[in-house]
Order: sequence, then structure tokens, then C-alpha cells
Amino acid sequence: MEYPVIATKDGVNFKPEKMEREKLYHCIFKDKLMLVFKDSQDLLSCYEVDDIKIVEMVKKCTSSADLEETLQDYMKATRIIK
Repeated sequence: MEYPVIATKDGVNFKPEKMEREKLYHCIFKDKLMLVFKDSQDLLSCYEVDDIKIVEMVKKCTSSADLEETLQDYMKATRIIK
């Protein structure tokens, strides 16, 4: 299955019809992390993160579970969450 969030030279393309509900998707665009989430009511939320440290960490992720763990670790380290 094609990944539903793709960064191109012109911007980020979303394919919501290919997204699963309650799943986090990501891509890197112009050294920014783009996080996309489709909720249970099919509402899309998109977040742009420009902290280069987390962008570099996410570039090393190999799976969705790895991405979520990396984000959790980063938020704990920066005291965003406990």
C-alpha cells in the first residue's frame, strides 16, 4: 500500500482515503517534521515541527512504533510530558 503522506519538492501531499483512523503518519519536508493524524471522525490534523533535533531523530526511524517511541522519548526529554 502506498504511504498516504508524501513530501515532494512542491509541498506535502495527503491521501486521506488511504489513511487508517487513529494512526499517526509523518514525512520530512524542508527540514521540518510533518505529523498527520486521522481521528475516528475522519478529521485530519497536521502538525509542523521545526526542531532540527527531533527531525534528525525521526529520520532514523524505521517503523510507526519506532516513530511513536522516538516522539515519546523526545517529549519526555524536553519535559513536554512526564
